[in-house]
Amino acid sequence: MRKANLYRYQLEMDSGVILREQRLTQREGWIVELFEDGRVGRGEIAPLAGFSHESMDQAFVEVVARLEKWVAGEALNSTCHYPSVAFGLSMAEYELKGLLGEKGSYQAAPLCNGDPDDLIPALDAMHGEKVAKIKVGLYEPIRDGMLISLFLESVPDLQLRLDANRAWDLDKAKLFAKKIKPSLRSRIQFIEEPCRAPGDSLIFAIDTGIAIGWDETLQNGVMNPDFNLEFLTGAKAIIIKPMLIGNIERCIQLIEKAQAAGLMAVISSSIESSLGLDQLARFAHQFTPMTTPGLDTLQLFKEQLHTSWPGSDLPVRSLSAQTLVWHQSSD
Repeated sequence: MRKANLYRYQLEMDSGVILREQRLTQREGWIVELFEDGRVGRGEIAPLAGFSHESMDQAFVEVVARLEKWVAGEALNSTCHYPSVAFGLSMAEYELKGLLGEKGSYQAAPLCNGDPDDLIPALDAMHGEKVAKIKVGLYEPIRDGMLISLFLESVPDLQLRLDANRAWDLDKAKLFAKKIKPSLRSRIQFIEEPCRAPGDSLIFAIDTGIAIGWDETLQNGVMNPDFNLEFLTGAKAIIIKPMLIGNIERCIQLIEKAQAAGLMAVISSSIESSLGLDQLARFAHQFTPMTTPGLDTLQLFKEQLHTSWPGSDLPVRSLSAQTLVWHQSSD
């Protein structure tokens, strides 16, 4: 017997969360639940405004069409038009089949802002590699450069990942780099796409010695059926955000190709609920066990969903308390 449920969730966010100059007061999405032969698999479908190409309504139409066919006995075709649907369905099926490991990489790189002293407790709690992530590009590049230097000088064993979200042109990116001593730059693991033009980001890396990581360019590239990872040369890392990329098998292929090319593959969040984050942590442990994932986004929420993140004291809202918008059984 097959049964499928589709829930719509809404979770309250911290009031200070701003994405692409828009305040995010709540996170909403769909949770797919698949039941077959006493097993259950779940997946999150949560288009991220400003980043995903599909809307919540578009995702809903596609996921219901796929679920109806699956309940009727057809294979779950997760090669979908919309990446969030493809990822959520494929993750639910992956878990249903027992393919998703139980252990998780819960030591995520902490996302930090402002005072280096605020970072110390999180770093002290980390085992092994001490790595943190800082958003740059929100203020003047000179200010950002001075802040990064302060972090690196204050915490001698710290490695940093920076995310610029294509905020600068090449001249401004170089102004940022000038405020960071050359002796400190090697402790920047990578900066995600400092420049609006990918070619300028490559020039920035060559001229400054600061490694870059592909983020938006990767997400955009995988939407092209002719895309190959080999197109993205000159970087040290790729940032894999499964909610924006799609089918879990596609994510695995990207990881394997990156590792074969000597690139770091970092599993990163698209601000999923704690349920989705837990699955990403397990996925990261399974396929990138030596790399700290970028999953420290639960701090942006005021509540969790169904699954509690280890060490979090945020209240947990049950899945049954969410809105069941669609369900069907093969009975």
